[in-house]
Amino acid sequence: VQRAANFIATLDPKPGQIFAADPNNYVLPDVAVEKIGGAWQIALNGDQIPHLRISNVYKDLMSQDGSGSEVKDYIRDKIRSGKFLIKSIHQRQQTISNIANEIVLRQREFMEVGPSALRPMTMVMVADAVGVHETTVSRAISGKYMATPHGVFDLKYFFTPGYQIADGDSLSNTSVKGEIAELVKDEDHRTPMSDKEIVEKLAQRGIPIARRTVA
Repeated sequence: VQRAANFIATLDPKPGQIFAADPNNYVLPDVAVEKIGGAWQIALNGDQIPHLRISNVYKDLMSQDGSGSEVKDYIRDKIRSGKFLIKSIHQRQQTISNIANEIVLRQREFMEVGPSALRPMTMVMVADAVGVHETTVSRAISGKYMATPHGVFDLKYFFTPGYQIADGDSLSNTSVKGEIAELVKDEDHRTPMSDKEIVEKLAQRGIPIARRTVA
């Protein structure tokens, strides 16, 4: 029994999967950012959101004398639900717009330079500026993407803690990773730098972090 169990454990539980083509998943940006007249502007992509409206058929039914009070109450309730859905979608789009504007405002250097200039930013900071709860920001940006001059990024990409550097300014985690990647790329790969040496070189650039952080 054990030998049989060991053999079964080596088998592929989904043997047909090796013959299936990998799905091509395309990202459709929800927000686009571009510089217009020297200022960064955002534009929401509403193509994937259908234009919703209340059909006139139901309004006509409400005005017909032959429709009983029960029918009218039913239609009135459904129209109310439809209007609530339409209003909720508009509010959702407005929330995404407000959050995107705040991201662009706080990450202006990223828009100009690229990922190396990403600033530390938390959801609490954006939530306070926009006037919503932190969880609202988290839900609103989930699965949303922004098209920037430096590529398409998940909105969550822009939210990152940071480190205070020697001149009192702050650098995001992503920017520090970029600095380390640059050091590693330029090193002699036959004798790679130790974590301690990377720490020392970062310190020379005014970025004081621990060896454990580098690791």
